[in-house]
Amino acid sequence: MPLVYIVEDDRNIREIQQYALKNSGFEALGFETGKELRQALEKKIPSLVLLDIMLPDEDGLDILTDLRRNRATAQVPVIMVTAKSTELDKVKGLDLGADDYMAKPFGIMELISRVKALLRRSEGFGESSLLTNGCIEVDTDKRSVAVDGQDCELTYKEFELLKMLLVNQGIVLSRDKIMDQVWGFDYEGESRTVDMHIKTLRQKLGSGGSAIKTVRNVGYVLGHAGQ
Repeated sequence: MPLVYIVEDDRNIREIQQYALKNSGFEALGFETGKELRQALEKKIPSLVLLDIMLPDEDGLDILTDLRRNRATAQVPVIMVTAKSTELDKVKGLDLGADDYMAKPFGIMELISRVKALLRRSEGFGESSLLTNGCIEVDTDKRSVAVDGQDCELTYKEFELLKMLLVNQGIVLSRDKIMDQVWGFDYEGESRTVDMHIKTLRQKLGSGGSAIKTVRNVGYVLGHAGQ
């Protein structure tokens, strides 16, 4: 049974989310503060985190940053849930590694749908457990990435994006196809999402980042580093 952590300071909203998730077959635990979340993470890592930005003790974006820096939680899917709904707020969350973004108010059925879709896509795309391209090595079973023999920490979405590129080496992938396969056909986020994730992925891959080529007005293709 997938475990979902809900970080929400509004008790009514938290309890409604918790109730809906449990009725949909999930185990759900709610927390009012970032401190409570951190204590829970020391005991068990969840399948997914619903994270509010405006919390009484700290900014949710700071919590997200810490989640992505920690090896144990770096690839845990995170859905930002917040009253902030401007494009800038969404871009900040996505840049820091959020996998999805929901602005209040929202429907509970939509929340459940997005949680299920994100967890379903966590199974990935490739058949082989080891995928390589030049200095880049990805073990899909261990969900590990190495560049020039050094560990490379990626967010959940960055990992899935890299895996899709590796499985389709030499094939030009349109932004729409990437959105459909990595984020899901029902994703309603900003159209810049793919470009932002490609940018951060290139940076994190270092010398291997040059393997990701931009195909103007179309999308991206994985070639070979140095070409």
